[in-house]
Amino acid sequence: IDRIRETVRLLAGPQATVRLFGSRLDDNARGGDMDLLLELPYTPDNAALLAARVAGRLSRLMQGRKVDVLIAAPGLQLSSVHEVALRQGVLL
Repeated sequence: IDRIRETVRLLAGPQATVRLFGSRLDDNARGGDMDLLLELPYTPDNAALLAARVAGRLSRLMQGRKVDVLIAAPGLQLSSVHEVALRQGVLL
């Protein structure tokens, strides 16, 4: 958890927060990727690039585990997956 938070803050800034959501919230679920939602108080210049950088860095830290990253920020359109992540995700 500390490595995830440190990576997010390094790449997205000190005010960024991160939520874990999806199958990794269930200790009985096997395998699967790690789903993260970054919440930013600003609109990033390139949200897709930021998400890719965070996912890549975390994947390397976790020996190749697949990491999916969504971003919620002012001015970005939220999908139904974002809404689920905001509602059910656990703040790290």
